[in-house]
Amino acid sequence: MHDPIPGRGAALGEGLTRADRARRVAQVLRGQVLHGAFPGGVLPDERALIAEFGTTRNTVREALGLLRDEGLVERRRGVGTVVVGRTYRHPLGELSGLAEVLQRHGTVVNEVREAGTVRPPGAVARRLGLADGEPAVYLERLRRVDGTPLSLDCTYLIPEVGEPLLAQGRGALEGQDVFDLIERGVGLTLGRAEVSVQAVVADPATCAVLAMPEGGAVLAVERLTRLADGRPADLEFIQLRGDRLTLHATLDRARGTGTGPARPA
Repeated sequence: MHDPIPGRGAALGEGLTRADRARRVAQVLRGQVLHGAFPGGVLPDERALIAEFGTTRNTVREALGLLRDEGLVERRRGVGTVVVGRTYRHPLGELSGLAEVLQRHGTVVNEVREAGTVRPPGAVARRLGLADGEPAVYLERLRRVDGTPLSLDCTYLIPEVGEPLLAQGRGALEGQDVFDLIERGVGLTLGRAEVSVQAVVADPATCAVLAMPEGGAVLAVERLTRLADGRPADLEFIQLRGDRLTLHATLDRARGTGTGPARPA
């Protein structure tokens, strides 16, 4: 027989500090804000939130303060608490360029900060399968959506892929995704990619470029994309504003021929 759950029948969160209760409220509200759950962008008033979460006015105010500190909401006299920080959803289950995904949300502009041939660092050359001393093409672009800086993309490409991209000119690099340029402009077919994501505190220079508060968090994405024949073609280091992008995936629990959780042995 299992032991009873401590506190069963008591109010959820009883015994926690107010800071912990505020964190729980903020977690739920943050998800609602990020998914556009509030019509007109206005959150329910304090009395409604107190009733919804079964908590105190001070806890609700502290939770809203956490969201204000993140730049997601602000208090407006005569209106209430309104959503000000828009976020964009990027699916993890498909190999897409950022602009391909974001163009449905607004106008995407790529500012080309650097484009040319370089001698890549040894670690980059090895990932791309380049011989010692072989050059690579380097692209650095700042992405904006409706004028708001969203990501800083630093891309190394093998010469076979990168040099034809450079030949298409700065206008093409400003107006299209690299993936689109590779497939439509160069005529090569992309295959699969290996992606890793880590949340890190951005350095001051990156914060300045992305118009973020100093000490803000970014999603540091490293993506190695291969051609259809398996050759590595494109190694990207992307820094995405953590307060403006949500990574999304739908995952299947199926294992082998069965579905659902694995049964204990």
